[in-house]
Amino acid sequence: MIMEEIAVSKFKATCLAVVERVRRTGKPVRITKFGKPVAEVVPATSRKPKKRKLGTMAGTGIICGDIISPATPLEDWDALRK
Repeated sequence: MIMEEIAVSKFKATCLAVVERVRRTGKPVRITKFGKPVAEVVPATSRKPKKRKLGTMAGTGIICGDIISPATPLEDWDALRK
């Protein structure tokens, strides 16, 4: 991908428009002086990277005893009574 280049004198005259175009399109612009690169205007990254929520508690739990059978006797369950 070829980056757009703009002379420093033209950038000075159209700075706000160039910055807005970079923000809107996400495409960087290289600023040149006498044909040589001096700076690049690139889109800003997000302020805070989003923290991953899935798996943050992995490895913190402890299994104590049987995890398959009910915690209370089946006779105590109202749903099983007729």
